[in-house]
Amino acid sequence: MSAKARSHRLSATAPPAAQAAAQADVLARLKAAVPQLKSTAAQPFIRKAVDALQANDSQGGADWAIKALEQDERNAYGWCLLAVARERAGDFASSLKAYEAALALMPDNVDIAHDVGRLAMRMGMPEIAEKFFRRFLQARPDHVDGVNNLGAALRAQGRWAETIELMRQAIQKAPGVAAYWNSLAAAVAEQGDAPNAEIFFTEALRLDPRFHKARYNLGNMKAVLGDLEGALACCEAALKGVDADDERVMMQLARATTLIGMGRLTDGWEAYEARLHPQFADTLQFLIDAPRWTPGAPLAGKSLLVFGEQGLGDEVLFANMLPDVLEALGPDGRLAIAVEPRLVPLFQRSFPSATVGAHVTGQVHGRSLRGAPFMEGDAVDLWTPIASLAREFRRDVDSFPAQGGFLTADPARVAHWREALKAAPAGRKVGLLWKSGSTQNARHRHFSPFDQWAPVLATPGVAFVNLQYGDCAEELAYVKRELGVEIWSPPGIDLKQDLDDVAALCCAMDLVLGFSNATFNLAGACGAPAWLITTPGAWPRLGEVDRYPWYPQAQVFAPDSYGDWPGVMAQVAGALGAFAAEAER
Repeated sequence: MSAKARSHRLSATAPPAAQAAAQADVLARLKAAVPQLKSTAAQPFIRKAVDALQANDSQGGADWAIKALEQDERNAYGWCLLAVARERAGDFASSLKAYEAALALMPDNVDIAHDVGRLAMRMGMPEIAEKFFRRFLQARPDHVDGVNNLGAALRAQGRWAETIELMRQAIQKAPGVAAYWNSLAAAVAEQGDAPNAEIFFTEALRLDPRFHKARYNLGNMKAVLGDLEGALACCEAALKGVDADDERVMMQLARATTLIGMGRLTDGWEAYEARLHPQFADTLQFLIDAPRWTPGAPLAGKSLLVFGEQGLGDEVLFANMLPDVLEALGPDGRLAIAVEPRLVPLFQRSFPSATVGAHVTGQVHGRSLRGAPFMEGDAVDLWTPIASLAREFRRDVDSFPAQGGFLTADPARVAHWREALKAAPAGRKVGLLWKSGSTQNARHRHFSPFDQWAPVLATPGVAFVNLQYGDCAEELAYVKRELGVEIWSPPGIDLKQDLDDVAALCCAMDLVLGFSNATFNLAGACGAPAWLITTPGAWPRLGEVDRYPWYPQAQVFAPDSYGDWPGVMAQVAGALGAFAAEAER
Protein backbone atom coordinates (compact mmCIF):
# COMPACT_ATOMS: atom_id res chain seq x y z
CA MET A 1 0.00 0.00 0.00
CA SER A 2 0.96 3.63 -0.19
CA ALA A 3 3.71 5.10 1.92
CA LYS A 4 1.85 8.34 1.96
CA ALA A 5 -1.48 9.45 3.27
CA ARG A 6 -2.86 6.18 4.50
CA SER A 7 -0.05 4.89 6.66
CA HIS A 8 -0.26 5.52 10.36
CA ARG A 9 2.34 8.25 10.75
CA LEU A 10 4.38 8.70 13.90
CA SER A 11 4.85 12.30 14.96
CA ALA A 12 8.50 11.83 14.06
CA THR A 13 7.50 12.17 10.40
CA ALA A 14 5.53 15.33 11.10
CA PRO A 15 7.15 18.58 12.24
CA PRO A 16 9.25 17.63 15.27
CA ALA A 17 8.12 20.36 17.65
CA ALA A 18 4.52 21.51 17.88
CA GLN A 19 4.37 24.20 15.21
CA ALA A 20 2.00 26.50 17.07
CA ALA A 21 4.20 26.39 20.17
CA ALA A 22 7.35 26.91 18.10
CA GLN A 23 5.87 29.92 16.34
CA ALA A 24 4.68 31.28 19.68
CA ASP A 25 8.26 31.09 20.93
CA VAL A 26 9.44 33.04 17.89
CA LEU A 27 6.79 35.70 18.48
CA ALA A 28 7.69 35.92 22.17
CA ARG A 29 11.35 36.51 21.28
CA LEU A 30 10.43 39.13 18.73
CA LYS A 31 8.02 40.91 21.06
CA ALA A 32 10.72 41.08 23.69
CA ALA A 33 13.02 42.67 21.12
CA VAL A 34 10.55 45.40 20.08
CA PRO A 35 11.57 47.88 22.82
CA GLN A 36 15.16 47.69 21.57
CA LEU A 37 13.98 48.96 18.17
CA LYS A 38 12.28 52.13 19.43
CA SER A 39 14.70 54.42 17.63
CA THR A 40 14.16 52.73 14.24
CA ALA A 41 11.58 53.59 11.59
CA ALA A 42 10.56 49.93 11.37
CA GLN A 43 9.66 49.62 15.07
CA PRO A 44 5.94 50.53 14.91
CA PHE A 45 5.40 48.17 11.98
CA ILE A 46 7.24 45.37 13.79
CA ARG A 47 4.94 45.86 16.78
CA LYS A 48 1.83 45.76 14.61
CA ALA A 49 3.09 42.59 12.87
CA VAL A 50 3.62 40.88 16.22
CA ASP A 51 0.16 41.92 17.41
CA ALA A 52 -1.46 40.67 14.20
CA LEU A 53 0.28 37.29 14.39
CA GLN A 54 -0.57 36.86 18.05
CA ALA A 55 -4.19 37.45 17.01
CA ASN A 56 -3.77 34.66 14.40
CA ASP A 57 -4.00 37.16 11.52
CA SER A 58 -1.30 35.75 9.26
CA GLN A 59 -2.12 38.03 6.31
CA GLY A 60 -2.05 41.12 8.51
CA GLY A 61 1.20 39.94 10.06
CA ALA A 62 2.74 39.54 6.61
CA ASP A 63 1.51 42.96 5.47
CA TRP A 64 2.95 44.75 8.51
CA ALA A 65 6.22 42.81 8.27
CA ILE A 66 6.58 43.88 4.63
CA LYS A 67 5.94 47.51 5.64
CA ALA A 68 8.69 47.17 8.25
CA LEU A 69 11.06 45.82 5.61
CA GLU A 70 10.16 48.69 3.30
CA GLN A 71 11.48 50.97 6.01
CA ASP A 72 14.60 48.85 6.58
CA GLU A 73 15.22 45.80 4.42
CA ARG A 74 18.11 44.79 6.70
CA ASN A 75 15.84 44.44 9.73
CA ALA A 76 16.22 40.78 10.73
CA TYR A 77 13.14 40.93 12.96
CA GLY A 78 10.99 41.98 10.01
CA TRP A 79 12.25 38.96 8.05
CA CYS A 80 11.51 36.65 11.00
CA LEU A 81 7.96 37.96 11.28
CA LEU A 82 7.43 37.56 7.55
CA ALA A 83 8.73 34.00 7.88
CA VAL A 84 6.20 33.17 10.63
CA ALA A 85 3.36 34.74 8.62
CA ARG A 86 4.21 32.86 5.43
CA GLU A 87 4.62 29.59 7.34
CA ARG A 88 1.18 29.98 8.87
CA ALA A 89 -0.24 30.61 5.42
CA GLY A 90 1.30 27.35 4.21
CA ASP A 91 3.84 29.04 1.92
CA PHE A 92 6.80 27.13 3.31
CA ALA A 93 9.24 28.03 0.52
CA SER A 94 8.76 31.79 1.05
CA SER A 95 8.95 31.29 4.80
CA LEU A 96 12.27 29.47 4.48
CA LYS A 97 13.70 32.27 2.32
CA ALA A 98 12.63 34.82 4.90
CA TYR A 99 14.24 32.89 7.73
CA GLU A 100 17.43 32.52 5.71
CA ALA A 101 17.46 36.29 5.09
CA ALA A 102 17.13 36.89 8.84
CA LEU A 103 19.93 34.43 9.59
CA ALA A 104 22.20 36.09 7.05
CA LEU A 105 21.70 39.39 8.90
CA MET A 106 22.15 37.79 12.34
CA PRO A 107 24.45 34.79 11.74
CA ASP A 108 25.15 34.32 15.45
CA ASN A 109 21.48 34.04 16.36
CA VAL A 110 21.13 30.30 16.96
CA ASP A 111 17.39 30.65 17.63
CA ILE A 112 16.89 31.58 13.99
CA ALA A 113 19.06 28.62 12.98
CA HIS A 114 16.72 26.40 14.99
CA ASP A 115 13.71 27.95 13.24
CA VAL A 116 15.26 27.26 9.84
CA GLY A 117 15.86 23.63 10.84
CA ARG A 118 12.31 23.24 12.09
CA LEU A 119 10.87 24.59 8.85
CA ALA A 120 13.23 22.47 6.74
CA MET A 121 11.85 19.41 8.55
CA ARG A 122 8.35 20.55 7.78
CA MET A 123 9.31 20.78 4.11
CA GLY A 124 10.71 17.24 4.07
CA MET A 125 14.39 18.24 4.02
CA PRO A 126 15.84 16.43 7.05
CA GLU A 127 19.46 16.57 5.87
CA ILE A 128 19.33 20.39 5.82
CA ALA A 129 17.40 20.44 9.09
CA GLU A 130 20.05 18.30 10.78
CA LYS A 131 22.79 20.84 10.00
CA PHE A 132 20.84 23.71 11.55
CA PHE A 133 19.82 21.70 14.61
CA ARG A 134 23.44 20.72 15.23
CA ARG A 135 24.45 24.36 14.88
CA PHE A 136 21.83 25.28 17.47
CA LEU A 137 22.91 22.52 19.88
CA GLN A 138 26.52 23.61 19.76
CA ALA A 139 25.38 26.71 21.62
CA ARG A 140 22.65 25.03 23.69
CA PRO A 141 23.59 21.37 24.08
CA ASP A 142 20.83 20.44 26.54
CA HIS A 143 17.94 22.30 24.93
CA VAL A 144 15.02 19.86 24.95
CA ASP A 145 13.45 20.92 21.65
CA GLY A 146 16.86 21.09 20.01
CA VAL A 147 17.77 17.54 21.03
CA ASN A 148 14.33 16.25 20.18
CA ASN A 149 14.29 17.94 16.78
CA LEU A 150 17.72 16.59 15.91
CA GLY A 151 16.39 13.14 16.74
CA ALA A 152 13.46 13.75 14.39
CA ALA A 153 15.83 14.76 11.58
CA LEU A 154 17.89 11.60 12.09
CA ARG A 155 14.76 9.42 12.14
CA ALA A 156 13.51 10.98 8.93
CA GLN A 157 16.75 9.83 7.29
CA GLY A 158 16.31 6.28 8.56
CA ARG A 159 19.22 6.64 11.00
CA TRP A 160 17.38 4.92 13.83
CA ALA A 161 20.37 3.56 15.73
CA GLU A 162 21.86 7.07 15.94
CA THR A 163 18.51 8.41 17.11
CA ILE A 164 18.21 5.77 19.82
CA GLU A 165 21.71 6.55 21.09
CA LEU A 166 21.02 10.29 21.05
CA MET A 167 17.81 9.85 23.05
CA ARG A 168 19.41 7.32 25.41
CA GLN A 169 22.06 9.86 26.34
CA ALA A 170 19.44 12.59 26.71
CA ILE A 171 17.31 10.39 29.00
CA GLN A 172 20.33 9.60 31.14
CA LYS A 173 20.78 13.33 31.72
CA ALA A 174 17.09 14.16 32.10
CA PRO A 175 14.92 11.05 32.65
CA GLY A 176 11.84 13.11 33.39
CA VAL A 177 11.57 14.72 29.94
CA ALA A 178 8.56 13.18 28.21
CA ALA A 179 9.64 14.38 24.77
CA TYR A 180 12.77 12.25 24.94
CA TRP A 181 10.76 9.11 25.68
CA ASN A 182 8.44 9.94 22.79
CA SER A 183 11.38 10.30 20.39
CA LEU A 184 12.99 7.11 21.66
CA ALA A 185 9.71 5.28 21.16
CA ALA A 186 9.34 6.61 17.61
CA ALA A 187 12.81 5.38 16.66
CA VAL A 188 12.19 1.97 18.24
CA ALA A 189 8.85 1.72 16.42
CA GLU A 190 10.44 2.50 13.08
CA GLN A 191 12.88 -0.33 13.66
CA GLY A 192 9.85 -2.62 13.89
CA ASP A 193 9.70 -3.07 17.67
CA ALA A 194 6.09 -2.02 18.29
CA PRO A 195 5.73 -3.67 21.76
CA ASN A 196 8.65 -1.72 23.25
CA ALA A 197 7.56 1.42 21.44
CA GLU A 198 4.18 1.10 23.14
CA ILE A 199 5.94 0.90 26.52
CA PHE A 200 8.04 4.02 25.83
CA PHE A 201 5.08 6.05 24.55
CA THR A 202 3.19 5.06 27.69
CA GLU A 203 6.09 6.31 29.81
CA ALA A 204 6.03 9.63 27.96
CA LEU A 205 2.34 9.96 28.85
CA ARG A 206 2.98 9.01 32.47
CA LEU A 207 5.45 11.86 32.68
CA ASP A 208 3.15 14.27 30.85
CA PRO A 209 -0.52 13.20 30.56
CA ARG A 210 -1.19 16.26 28.36
CA PHE A 211 1.42 15.22 25.78
CA HIS A 212 -1.10 14.80 22.98
CA LYS A 213 1.42 13.83 20.32
CA ALA A 214 2.63 10.95 22.46
CA ARG A 215 -0.98 9.81 22.93
CA TYR A 216 -1.50 9.92 19.18
CA ASN A 217 1.70 7.91 18.70
CA LEU A 218 0.56 5.40 21.29
CA GLY A 219 -2.63 5.00 19.28
CA ASN A 220 -0.59 4.29 16.16
CA MET A 221 1.25 1.52 17.98
CA LYS A 222 -2.02 0.05 19.17
CA ALA A 223 -3.22 0.02 15.56
CA VAL A 224 -0.05 -1.76 14.43
CA LEU A 225 -0.53 -4.29 17.22
CA GLY A 226 -4.13 -4.92 16.09
CA ASP A 227 -5.94 -3.03 18.89
CA LEU A 228 -8.00 -0.72 16.69
CA GLU A 229 -10.47 0.19 19.44
CA GLY A 230 -7.59 1.33 21.62
CA ALA A 231 -6.03 3.16 18.69
CA LEU A 232 -9.24 5.06 18.00
CA ALA A 233 -9.63 6.04 21.65
CA CYS A 234 -6.06 7.39 21.78
CA CYS A 235 -6.41 9.30 18.54
CA GLU A 236 -9.70 10.92 19.50
CA ALA A 237 -8.33 11.88 22.93
CA ALA A 238 -5.24 13.40 21.30
CA LEU A 239 -7.34 15.41 18.86
CA LYS A 240 -9.12 17.16 21.73
CA GLY A 241 -5.88 18.78 22.84
CA VAL A 242 -4.29 19.79 19.53
CA ASP A 243 -4.46 23.32 18.14
CA ALA A 244 -1.94 23.32 15.29
CA ASP A 245 -3.61 22.63 11.94
CA ASP A 246 -0.86 20.36 10.60
CA GLU A 247 -0.86 18.11 13.67
CA ARG A 248 -4.66 18.00 13.81
CA VAL A 249 -4.89 16.97 10.14
CA MET A 250 -2.25 14.26 10.65
CA MET A 251 -4.26 12.87 13.56
CA GLN A 252 -7.55 13.11 11.66
CA LEU A 253 -6.08 11.02 8.89
CA ALA A 254 -4.90 8.39 11.37
CA ARG A 255 -8.40 8.37 12.86
CA ALA A 256 -9.81 7.89 9.35
CA THR A 257 -7.71 4.84 8.53
CA THR A 258 -8.48 3.38 11.95
CA LEU A 259 -12.21 3.73 11.32
CA ILE A 260 -11.80 2.16 7.88
CA GLY A 261 -9.78 -0.68 9.40
CA MET A 262 -12.63 -1.30 11.84
CA GLY A 263 -15.12 -1.57 8.96
CA ARG A 264 -16.81 1.76 9.81
CA LEU A 265 -16.54 2.84 6.22
CA THR A 266 -19.11 5.63 6.02
CA ASP A 267 -17.44 7.62 8.79
CA GLY A 268 -13.98 6.52 7.74
CA TRP A 269 -14.16 7.67 4.14
CA GLU A 270 -15.55 11.04 5.18
CA ALA A 271 -12.67 11.51 7.62
CA TYR A 272 -10.25 10.29 4.95
CA GLU A 273 -10.74 13.57 3.09
CA ALA A 274 -8.21 14.99 5.57
CA ARG A 275 -5.51 13.75 3.17
CA LEU A 276 -6.42 16.67 0.87
CA HIS A 277 -6.21 19.36 3.55
CA PRO A 278 -3.61 22.01 2.60
CA GLN A 279 -1.91 21.64 5.98
CA PHE A 280 -1.27 17.92 5.51
CA ALA A 281 2.43 17.38 4.78
CA ASP A 282 1.82 15.05 1.81
CA THR A 283 -1.18 16.84 0.37
CA LEU A 284 -1.67 16.82 -3.37
CA GLN A 285 -3.28 19.75 -5.17
CA PHE A 286 -4.99 19.18 -8.51
CA LEU A 287 -4.75 21.49 -11.51
CA ILE A 288 -8.22 21.38 -13.00
CA ASP A 289 -10.64 24.16 -13.87
CA ALA A 290 -13.94 22.43 -13.14
CA PRO A 291 -16.20 21.82 -10.13
CA ARG A 292 -15.21 18.98 -7.87
CA TRP A 293 -17.64 16.08 -7.64
CA THR A 294 -19.31 15.55 -4.26
CA PRO A 295 -21.18 12.46 -3.03
CA GLY A 296 -24.79 12.48 -4.09
CA ALA A 297 -24.21 14.70 -7.10
CA PRO A 298 -25.86 13.12 -10.16
CA LEU A 299 -23.44 11.61 -12.65
CA ALA A 300 -25.79 10.36 -15.38
CA GLY A 301 -24.87 11.97 -18.68
CA LYS A 302 -21.96 13.95 -17.16
CA SER A 303 -18.30 14.03 -18.09
CA LEU A 304 -16.08 13.15 -15.13
CA LEU A 305 -12.28 13.29 -14.77
CA VAL A 306 -10.87 10.92 -12.12
CA PHE A 307 -7.34 11.54 -10.86
CA GLY A 308 -5.26 8.67 -9.55
CA GLU A 309 -3.54 9.64 -6.31
CA GLN A 310 -1.06 8.51 -3.65
CA GLY A 311 1.03 5.44 -4.52
CA LEU A 312 0.83 3.36 -7.68
CA GLY A 313 -0.73 0.49 -5.75
CA ASP A 314 -3.44 2.88 -4.53
CA GLU A 315 -4.36 3.90 -8.05
CA VAL A 316 -4.89 0.23 -8.85
CA LEU A 317 -6.73 -0.60 -5.64
CA PHE A 318 -9.19 2.31 -5.85
CA ALA A 319 -9.88 1.52 -9.51
CA ASN A 320 -12.12 -1.14 -7.93
CA MET A 321 -14.82 1.57 -8.09
CA LEU A 322 -14.48 2.60 -11.72
CA PRO A 323 -16.98 0.02 -13.06
CA ASP A 324 -19.55 1.51 -10.66
CA VAL A 325 -18.69 4.99 -11.90
CA LEU A 326 -19.17 3.98 -15.52
CA GLU A 327 -22.56 2.52 -14.65
CA ALA A 328 -23.54 5.75 -12.86
CA LEU A 329 -22.44 7.88 -15.84
CA GLY A 330 -24.59 5.80 -18.17
CA PRO A 331 -24.41 5.57 -21.96
CA ASP A 332 -24.50 9.35 -22.38
CA GLY A 333 -21.78 10.03 -19.82
CA ARG A 334 -18.06 10.25 -20.37
CA LEU A 335 -15.23 9.10 -18.11
CA ALA A 336 -11.62 10.31 -18.25
CA ILE A 337 -8.98 8.68 -16.03
CA ALA A 338 -5.59 10.23 -15.20
CA VAL A 339 -3.18 7.58 -13.92
CA GLU A 340 0.53 6.95 -13.44
CA PRO A 341 2.08 6.74 -16.94
CA ARG A 342 3.02 3.06 -16.58
CA LEU A 343 -0.64 2.19 -15.96
CA VAL A 344 -2.10 3.86 -19.05
CA PRO A 345 -2.13 0.80 -21.40
CA LEU A 346 -3.65 -1.47 -18.74
CA PHE A 347 -6.37 1.00 -17.78
CA GLN A 348 -7.20 1.86 -21.40
CA ARG A 349 -7.72 -1.84 -22.21
CA SER A 350 -9.76 -2.35 -19.04
CA PHE A 351 -12.03 0.66 -19.63
CA PRO A 352 -12.22 1.00 -23.42
CA SER A 353 -15.05 3.54 -23.34
CA ALA A 354 -13.01 5.90 -21.15
CA THR A 355 -10.31 8.37 -22.10
CA VAL A 356 -7.14 7.34 -20.27
CA GLY A 357 -3.96 9.38 -20.03
CA ALA A 358 -1.00 10.07 -17.79
CA HIS A 359 -1.13 12.57 -14.97
CA VAL A 360 1.90 14.82 -14.44
CA THR A 361 3.08 15.93 -11.01
CA GLY A 362 5.44 18.74 -10.09
CA GLN A 363 6.64 20.66 -7.07
CA VAL A 364 5.91 24.37 -6.60
CA HIS A 365 6.94 26.10 -3.37
CA GLY A 366 7.24 22.76 -1.65
CA ARG A 367 3.75 21.64 -2.68
CA SER A 368 2.84 18.76 -5.02
CA LEU A 369 0.66 19.78 -7.95
CA ARG A 370 -0.92 17.27 -10.33
CA GLY A 371 -2.44 17.91 -13.71
CA ALA A 372 -3.84 15.97 -16.67
CA PRO A 373 -2.23 17.49 -19.77
CA PHE A 374 -3.91 14.95 -22.06
CA MET A 375 -7.21 16.66 -21.23
CA GLU A 376 -6.13 20.17 -22.25
CA GLY A 377 -8.81 21.73 -24.40
CA ASP A 378 -11.32 19.07 -23.36
CA ALA A 379 -13.67 20.49 -20.72
CA VAL A 380 -15.30 18.23 -18.15
CA ASP A 381 -18.33 18.76 -15.96
CA LEU A 382 -16.76 17.37 -12.77
CA TRP A 383 -13.53 15.95 -11.38
CA THR A 384 -12.52 13.93 -8.32
CA PRO A 385 -9.52 12.26 -6.69
CA ILE A 386 -10.07 8.54 -7.11
CA ALA A 387 -10.21 7.62 -3.41
CA SER A 388 -12.99 10.14 -2.78
CA LEU A 389 -15.30 7.95 -4.87
CA ALA A 390 -15.46 5.57 -1.91
CA ARG A 391 -17.66 8.07 -0.07
CA GLU A 392 -20.48 7.06 -2.40
CA PHE A 393 -19.58 3.72 -3.92
CA ARG A 394 -18.01 1.84 -0.96
CA ARG A 395 -19.96 2.95 2.10
CA ASP A 396 -19.98 -0.55 3.57
CA VAL A 397 -18.25 -3.86 2.97
CA ASP A 398 -21.32 -5.30 1.23
CA SER A 399 -20.97 -2.70 -1.54
CA PHE A 400 -17.77 -4.35 -2.79
CA PRO A 401 -18.17 -6.66 -5.81
CA ALA A 402 -18.37 -10.36 -5.11
CA GLN A 403 -16.34 -11.25 -8.21
CA GLY A 404 -12.66 -10.45 -8.59
CA GLY A 405 -11.00 -8.83 -11.57
CA PHE A 406 -11.78 -5.30 -12.72
CA LEU A 407 -8.62 -4.78 -14.80
CA THR A 408 -7.92 -6.74 -17.99
CA ALA A 409 -4.46 -8.08 -18.72
CA ASP A 410 -3.35 -8.43 -22.34
CA PRO A 411 -4.55 -11.93 -23.39
CA ALA A 412 -1.70 -12.34 -25.90
CA ARG A 413 0.89 -11.56 -23.25
CA VAL A 414 -0.77 -13.90 -20.78
CA ALA A 415 -0.44 -16.66 -23.36
CA HIS A 416 3.19 -15.66 -23.97
CA TRP A 417 4.02 -15.95 -20.28
CA ARG A 418 2.26 -19.26 -19.89
CA GLU A 419 4.52 -20.58 -22.61
CA ALA A 420 7.62 -18.91 -21.13
CA LEU A 421 6.89 -20.37 -17.67
CA LYS A 422 7.43 -23.84 -19.09
CA ALA A 423 11.14 -23.06 -18.87
CA ALA A 424 10.86 -22.61 -15.11
CA PRO A 425 11.45 -25.58 -12.76
CA ALA A 426 8.67 -28.19 -12.57
CA GLY A 427 5.77 -27.61 -10.22
CA ARG A 428 3.00 -25.13 -9.68
CA LYS A 429 4.14 -21.66 -10.69
CA VAL A 430 3.95 -19.36 -7.67
CA GLY A 431 4.94 -15.72 -8.07
CA LEU A 432 6.66 -14.35 -4.98
CA LEU A 433 6.51 -10.84 -3.43
CA TRP A 434 8.26 -10.09 -0.15
CA LYS A 435 8.88 -6.35 0.19
CA SER A 436 7.82 -2.87 -0.83
CA GLY A 437 9.81 -0.62 -3.08
CA SER A 438 9.09 2.25 -0.69
CA THR A 439 11.09 2.88 2.47
CA GLN A 440 9.00 5.79 3.73
CA ASN A 441 7.22 5.73 7.08
CA ALA A 442 9.09 2.58 8.17
CA ARG A 443 7.13 0.44 5.72
CA HIS A 444 9.51 -2.45 6.40
CA ARG A 445 7.82 -3.15 9.73
CA HIS A 446 4.78 -4.43 7.78
CA PHE A 447 6.89 -7.10 6.01
CA SER A 448 8.55 -10.15 7.48
CA PRO A 449 12.35 -10.52 7.39
CA PHE A 450 13.27 -12.52 4.31
CA ASP A 451 14.81 -15.39 6.28
CA GLN A 452 11.35 -16.08 7.76
CA TRP A 453 10.25 -17.34 4.33
CA ALA A 454 12.32 -20.53 4.72
CA PRO A 455 9.42 -22.95 5.49
CA VAL A 456 7.41 -21.58 2.57
CA LEU A 457 10.32 -21.86 0.14
CA ALA A 458 10.94 -25.45 1.23
CA THR A 459 7.51 -26.51 -0.09
CA PRO A 460 7.88 -29.38 -2.61
CA GLY A 461 6.07 -29.34 -5.91
CA VAL A 462 6.33 -25.55 -6.28
CA ALA A 463 8.38 -23.50 -8.75
CA PHE A 464 8.85 -20.04 -7.28
CA VAL A 465 8.96 -17.15 -9.75
CA ASN A 466 10.40 -13.76 -8.87
CA LEU A 467 7.82 -10.99 -9.21
CA GLN A 468 9.63 -8.66 -6.82
CA TYR A 469 10.60 -5.35 -8.39
CA GLY A 470 13.65 -3.42 -7.30
CA ASP A 471 17.07 -4.71 -6.30
CA CYS A 472 16.60 -8.19 -4.88
CA ALA A 473 19.83 -9.88 -5.99
CA GLU A 474 20.95 -10.30 -2.39
CA GLU A 475 17.77 -12.13 -1.38
CA LEU A 476 17.85 -14.40 -4.44
CA ALA A 477 21.47 -15.31 -3.74
CA TYR A 478 20.68 -15.93 -0.06
CA VAL A 479 17.89 -18.39 -0.88
CA LYS A 480 20.05 -20.30 -3.32
CA ARG A 481 23.03 -20.38 -0.96
CA GLU A 482 21.27 -21.11 2.35
CA LEU A 483 18.18 -23.06 1.28
CA GLY A 484 19.22 -24.56 -2.03
CA VAL A 485 16.14 -23.02 -3.66
CA GLU A 486 16.32 -21.11 -6.91
CA ILE A 487 13.69 -18.47 -7.43
CA TRP A 488 13.27 -18.33 -11.20
CA SER A 489 13.52 -14.85 -12.77
CA PRO A 490 11.35 -14.34 -15.86
CA PRO A 491 13.41 -13.16 -18.86
CA GLY A 492 12.86 -10.03 -20.88
CA ILE A 493 10.76 -8.01 -18.45
CA ASP A 494 11.41 -4.99 -16.25
CA LEU A 495 9.31 -5.78 -13.18
CA LYS A 496 9.21 -2.14 -12.14
CA GLN A 497 8.55 -0.41 -15.43
CA ASP A 498 6.65 -2.90 -17.67
CA LEU A 499 3.48 -2.92 -15.59
CA ASP A 500 1.15 -3.99 -18.39
CA ASP A 501 3.37 -7.02 -18.95
CA VAL A 502 3.68 -7.59 -15.18
CA ALA A 503 -0.12 -7.82 -15.01
CA ALA A 504 -0.09 -10.44 -17.76
CA LEU A 505 2.70 -12.37 -16.04
CA CYS A 506 0.68 -12.44 -12.80
CA CYS A 507 -2.33 -13.80 -14.66
CA ALA A 508 -0.18 -16.60 -16.12
CA MET A 509 0.74 -17.79 -12.62
CA ASP A 510 -0.96 -20.56 -10.71
CA LEU A 511 -0.72 -18.30 -7.68
CA VAL A 512 0.69 -14.91 -6.64
CA LEU A 513 1.86 -14.96 -3.03
CA GLY A 514 3.18 -12.24 -0.78
CA PHE A 515 2.73 -8.89 0.89
CA SER A 516 0.76 -6.00 -0.50
CA ASN A 517 2.78 -3.87 -2.88
CA ALA A 518 2.14 -2.47 -6.35
CA THR A 519 2.55 -5.84 -8.05
CA PHE A 520 0.24 -7.62 -5.63
CA ASN A 521 -2.40 -4.99 -6.36
CA LEU A 522 -1.98 -5.55 -10.09
CA ALA A 523 -2.41 -9.30 -9.63
CA GLY A 524 -5.47 -8.86 -7.42
CA ALA A 525 -7.07 -6.27 -9.69
CA CYS A 526 -6.64 -8.52 -12.75
CA GLY A 527 -8.31 -11.42 -10.95
CA ALA A 528 -5.21 -13.59 -10.61
CA PRO A 529 -5.30 -16.23 -7.83
CA ALA A 530 -3.60 -14.48 -4.90
CA TRP A 531 -2.66 -15.08 -1.27
CA LEU A 532 -2.03 -11.99 0.83
CA ILE A 533 0.24 -11.99 3.88
CA THR A 534 -0.60 -8.99 6.05
CA THR A 535 -0.49 -7.60 9.59
CA PRO A 536 -3.15 -7.67 12.34
CA GLY A 537 -3.97 -3.95 12.12
CA ALA A 538 -3.79 -3.39 8.35
CA TRP A 539 -6.57 -0.95 7.51
CA PRO A 540 -7.28 -2.19 3.93
CA ARG A 541 -8.73 -5.37 5.44
CA LEU A 542 -11.77 -3.21 6.31
CA GLY A 543 -12.43 -5.13 9.51
CA GLU A 544 -12.71 -8.45 7.70
CA VAL A 545 -10.84 -11.50 9.00
CA ASP A 546 -10.81 -14.14 6.28
CA ARG A 547 -11.42 -12.16 3.10
CA TYR A 548 -10.05 -9.15 1.30
CA PRO A 549 -12.97 -7.13 -0.13
CA TRP A 550 -10.83 -5.26 -2.68
CA TYR A 551 -9.88 -8.56 -4.33
CA PRO A 552 -12.45 -11.17 -3.31
CA GLN A 553 -10.48 -14.04 -4.87
CA ALA A 554 -7.56 -13.35 -2.49
CA GLN A 555 -6.96 -15.52 0.56
CA VAL A 556 -5.65 -13.70 3.64
CA PHE A 557 -2.95 -14.85 6.06
CA ALA A 558 -2.22 -12.69 9.09
CA PRO A 559 -0.39 -13.42 12.36
CA ASP A 560 -2.49 -13.66 15.49
CA SER A 561 -0.14 -11.22 17.20
CA TYR A 562 2.22 -8.55 15.93
CA GLY A 563 5.51 -9.86 14.61
CA ASP A 564 4.57 -13.55 14.75
CA TRP A 565 6.01 -14.17 11.31
CA PRO A 566 7.12 -17.75 12.09
CA GLY A 567 3.51 -18.65 12.93
CA VAL A 568 1.97 -17.12 9.83
CA MET A 569 4.69 -18.48 7.55
CA ALA A 570 4.03 -21.96 8.93
CA GLN A 571 0.35 -21.50 7.99
CA VAL A 572 1.28 -20.36 4.50
CA ALA A 573 3.69 -23.28 4.09
CA GLY A 574 0.97 -25.76 5.10
CA ALA A 575 -1.57 -24.25 2.74
CA LEU A 576 0.96 -24.11 -0.09
CA GLY A 577 1.84 -27.75 0.42
CA ALA A 578 -1.83 -28.67 0.08
CA PHE A 579 -2.08 -26.43 -3.00
CA ALA A 580 0.84 -28.24 -4.66
CA ALA A 581 -0.44 -31.68 -3.68
CA GLU A 582 -3.85 -30.89 -5.15
CA ALA A 583 -2.23 -30.32 -8.54
CA GLU A 584 -0.44 -33.67 -8.36
CA ARG A 585 -3.71 -35.45 -7.59
